[in-house]
Amino acid sequence: QTPPPPAAQPGYGYPQQPGGSPQQAPGHGFPQQPGQPPQGAPGYGYPGQPAQPPYGQPQQPYGYPQPNTVPMSAQGSPGGGRKFGPQAMIITAAVVAIALIVGGGIWYKSSQDGETTAGGSGQGETGEGKGGSGDAPGGSGGGDEKVPSDPASKVLFQLPAPKVKGDSSYPVEGSWLTGKVFAKPGLSEINGYDLDSGKVTWTTPLSGQHCASSPEVGDGDIAAVVYQNAKATDDNKYPGCDKISAIDLGTGKILWTESVEVSSRAARYDEVSISGGTVAVGGGTDGGAAFDLKTGKELWKPQNGDACEDLGYRGGEALVAVRKCGSYDNPKMEVQLLDASDGTPQWSYKLPAGLDNAKVISVDPVVFGTDSQEITASGVTDVFTLDDKGGLQSRFALEDGKYAHDCDVNKVHDCKQILAGNGKLYVPTAEHDAKGEEYGRTNEILSFDLKTGKQTGDRFDAGGKYKIYPLRMDGENVLAYKAPPYNKGGQIVTIDPGGKETVLMENPATEAVRNVERNFLPEFGEVVYGDGRLFMSTLYVREPSKVTKEPEYLAIAFGTS
Repeated sequence: QTPPPPAAQPGYGYPQQPGGSPQQAPGHGFPQQPGQPPQGAPGYGYPGQPAQPPYGQPQQPYGYPQPNTVPMSAQGSPGGGRKFGPQAMIITAAVVAIALIVGGGIWYKSSQDGETTAGGSGQGETGEGKGGSGDAPGGSGGGDEKVPSDPASKVLFQLPAPKVKGDSSYPVEGSWLTGKVFAKPGLSEINGYDLDSGKVTWTTPLSGQHCASSPEVGDGDIAAVVYQNAKATDDNKYPGCDKISAIDLGTGKILWTESVEVSSRAARYDEVSISGGTVAVGGGTDGGAAFDLKTGKELWKPQNGDACEDLGYRGGEALVAVRKCGSYDNPKMEVQLLDASDGTPQWSYKLPAGLDNAKVISVDPVVFGTDSQEITASGVTDVFTLDDKGGLQSRFALEDGKYAHDCDVNKVHDCKQILAGNGKLYVPTAEHDAKGEEYGRTNEILSFDLKTGKQTGDRFDAGGKYKIYPLRMDGENVLAYKAPPYNKGGQIVTIDPGGKETVLMENPATEAVRNVERNFLPEFGEVVYGDGRLFMSTLYVREPSKVTKEPEYLAIAFGTS
């Protein structure tokens, strides 16, 4: 029996009401069945509903979409549309968490009349992280990203979502930023967009629906994707995610396409990573494989002996595998550092008995996390750090519900809002009441020493009802996104090791822009920043809501002058 749709929820940042149980669905890459769209609710920063139900009861996924209730200005129609975070509900064994979004966004008037930009850096309330507001504009904030003379941004463009029909949602996760284009999957294609205008510079058709994208961009601006072997039909509703291709992001040209045969059929994958000159695919139940980034030559395929298989890989500066042996009832897990050129393990670390999952957070140094007991909302409650020989360096806990990181329960390489750098692990806390603010909610970034596992003295406060998320390292700094309160625009900040915060970008504070920006927050979207431009995009698309009749958007881009 299909569970009932979730109840109406208050706006972003407030206690949520319980939702129904996760719905059963086909595997990753197939259309997902959403619940009913929620009813109207107050926006972020306004009073919400009563607190969550008792611990252990089903929780409403954090960031569930809310149609706007505040009248919009003439140039914009209301925003809406977010998706379920993949970990933000209680999940029972054998039930796949389904990520959903419900339609929304705005059509933003692109003009030079001042209405498309924030009024100036003085109009935005900067964060109150330790050490003040940072260096003078136009200089360096201590990281690699340049500090603009004026951090006030304007909307560069918005991208409409691919048109779909029916009650399913479809994955479009993945986005890449190069010096020339912002690239993003559609349903059965990849598109490259001009960085400033959003004009389509190239389109690469795929044989079927997009399934997975490499988070990394390899040498020569090459990315890798996994997609279905055909478009869905009435006779073949769920084609396999068995095609693997490398794409030149400069031109959109497909460099090669391959598949892997397992037991006289094509293996299916739902993750792909790049490390050096190697493309590694994993996920699902067919083990893994690797190909040369530029030629597509098969480099290696794990020999699945003794009931062992590679579950998946994380690439980047190194290639780390998660391998499982043994039976379903008694799995034995290992984390391995591989030679990416031939798949040879350089070392293996065996997880303690009873642990049946591992999500790789970092490959240099190797840091991974597990759910030590039941599956949790965050996906990781225990963190392991390893030395360069694969020995255990530290193990420490991230108490469930206390932090705001998010690791997909079924993937090796899908941890968000958690970052390793400077010998530390940076983790955002869950939101809480802001001091002295009756209705405000905020949070901070804390850190743990990777060698000792002990919490350090770092505390990077979001301040001013913002909520802060670590995105990536910016040299020795932490690059972070600050989600806006109800009356401000979002920010990109760089925070030096001493805690000094410098604002790199402050988005328009107009209600229309805030509404669409909140559709793409890191918890349920993708946030990519570089060279004064911010690209925020969705992970899933679906038919626009029949209730609000608001359009869906794929992405929005901001830029400073």
